[in-house]
Amino acid sequence: MSDAKPAFRMLHTMLRVRDLEKSIAFYTGHLGMTLLRRRDFPGGRFTLAFVGYGDEASNTVLELTHNWDQEEPYDLGSGYGHIALGVPDIYGTCAKLEAAGVAIPRPPGPMKHSTTVIAFIEDPDGYKVELIEK
Repeated sequence: MSDAKPAFRMLHTMLRVRDLEKSIAFYTGHLGMTLLRRRDFPGGRFTLAFVGYGDEASNTVLELTHNWDQEEPYDLGSGYGHIALGVPDIYGTCAKLEAAGVAIPRPPGPMKHSTTVIAFIEDPDGYKVELIEK
């Protein structure tokens, strides 16, 4: 096995969001991410906002793309899965999120065929976020 650094590094995952302010509030307020940067592109009628748990130089981040003229909810499709986050106290975290009005379609509990404790929450656009107790 080589000790050479890989040629590629994960930079970000992009989600299209309908209400940028609501999405930024969800990821920063409920999930503790930081708004790292935000830029409007008037010629293309869209805004990019990057959120994450650390600077982009050394962390993978989440890009929220807001197309200004999008009025209908996005079709999330059947190919997209979810974002996964590790949390130390999944039951306490889910209780706080539920009290704050966050949708929890799969409450915390052991994964089928495993002892790993997981839960699924939804962001304002319906994207799934898996919480894994670490």
